Amino acid sequence: MRKCVLILLLTLTSLLAYGQKADLRKGNRQFRKGQYDQADISYRKALMQDTTSVTARYNLAGNLYRQENYEEAAKQLDAAKERAALTAFAADYDYNRGDVAIAQQDWKTAVEALQQCLLRNPGDLEAKENYIYARNKLMEQQGQDQNQNQDQNQDQNQNQNQDQNQDQNQNQDQDQNQDQQQNQDQKQDQQDQNQQQQQEEVQLSPQQAQQLLQAIQEKEKQTQEKVDAEKAKALKSRQKEKNW
Repeated sequence: MRKCVLILLLTLTSLLAYGQKADLRKGNRQFRKGQYDQADISYRKALMQDTTSVTARYNLAGNLYRQENYEEAAKQLDAAKERAALTAFAADYDYNRGDVAIAQQDWKTAVEALQQCLLRNPGDLEAKENYIYARNKLMEQQGQDQNQNQDQNQDQNQNQNQDQNQDQNQNQDQDQNQDQQQNQDQKQDQQDQNQQQQQEEVQLSPQQAQQLLQAIQEKEKQTQEKVDAEKAKALKSRQKEKNW
């Protein structure tokens, strides 16, 4: 960040109140000695006396930058942006705003601020170098963001395809299970029908049942008579053997 804050202070000294000038001068002395904490207090005192003071905010931003408090430095510069544009040091303001943005890696803000600086002072070589650097970083960042978005879209499409395939497989499995169940039900129904038909075929009329019973009884009678005859024959044979 440039040290033009001190020059700006000397230029606008006649416009400041005595108390504010004292605090600003004190802050400048502390700033030169590297006493940034004390300089911060002095600049804030000067700013409290005149909140519209471009010089107080400008010097405070420079002091915050030295402390690497880039976020607060950016806030102070942004607060003085409109009034700083009306001063003779507007180009230096834009340069410093771009410098703070580079420290924050806020490449878009850096490019915009340095463009304004070059419009006001086209011969500023440092501003040109910083502008080219910030612009390249911005392009690199945009390319990374684009690739990241493409990767995210690709991942989303893959996830959607996987979900669709999973749903399709589930539907196919459900249909297959339903078909198997239907086939089993049909087979069971056919078996039941066949069994019922066989039972119906086995059933006899009362007359047929009586005839079948008589036939069974007659068969049993014949069998019993045959058994009795065999027993009698065997007994007779034993008796003969005994008589001998």
